[in-house]
Amino acid sequence: MPQDNSDAQSFDATATFEQVKLFIIENAGELLINIVFAILIFYIGKKVAKGLTSLSKKMMAKSKIDEVLCTFLGTLVNISLMLIVIMAALSQLGVNMMGLGAILAAAGLAIGLSLQGTLSNFAAGVMIVLFKPFKVGDFVNVAGESGVIEEVHIFNTILRSGDNVQITIPNSSIVGGNVTNFSAKETRRIDLVIGCGYDDNLKEVKEHLETLINSKKLILKDPEPVIAVAELGDSSVNFVVRPWVKSEDYWAVRWELLEEIKTSFDE
Repeated sequence: MPQDNSDAQSFDATATFEQVKLFIIENAGELLINIVFAILIFYIGKKVAKGLTSLSKKMMAKSKIDEVLCTFLGTLVNISLMLIVIMAALSQLGVNMMGLGAILAAAGLAIGLSLQGTLSNFAAGVMIVLFKPFKVGDFVNVAGESGVIEEVHIFNTILRSGDNVQITIPNSSIVGGNVTNFSAKETRRIDLVIGCGYDDNLKEVKEHLETLINSKKLILKDPEPVIAVAELGDSSVNFVVRPWVKSEDYWAVRWELLEEIKTSFDE
């Protein structure tokens, strides 16, 4: 009996193989044509998707849509078009799209459960686009990193640090933490603490600081700079010096002020 079962299985396998072989021989021409057309659909569709994505980005740019939103929507358009192209190519090969859709739905559920972090990054990307805590070109501190925003993608955000290093941060880390945007406001206040000796003439020190501040063209007159005694320290009398500048001039003015205050005090 075992020998008979083995022979039966061998016969079934041989019969199945012969049927497949016969099917391929009879339909070889049609299969070859379908494969060629599927490849053409994918190749041409990919080019068309790339062109339409580029066109959509240009149209959004002309409409003066925020650059972050343009990049984000452009990526979504490209992904959507490529899915249509892939489905068209598979349909040309005779794949049952209804059955494939059910399989993809089941697979999508399994993949979604295993890629919860990736999906949370996508949701965070949508929130960044909607609420706009920053835009391309802003100098920010997010997720413990500081830099200039270069790109916002559907899963991550690209920063460029001060020493020209690219930093990639998952969007969920940005939305889940504090976002400090140093470029959000047109003006910033420089906060300096300058100490002088107890034997120094406070009036002359204050007048000297005021003269120095007033000589800087990049320092704004409105709001008015603040110069005042803030603390009687253990070894010095500490002044607060708080001028206002445009955000893009912050570091240049700060560094220049510190140097000139030191050298002028020495003199």
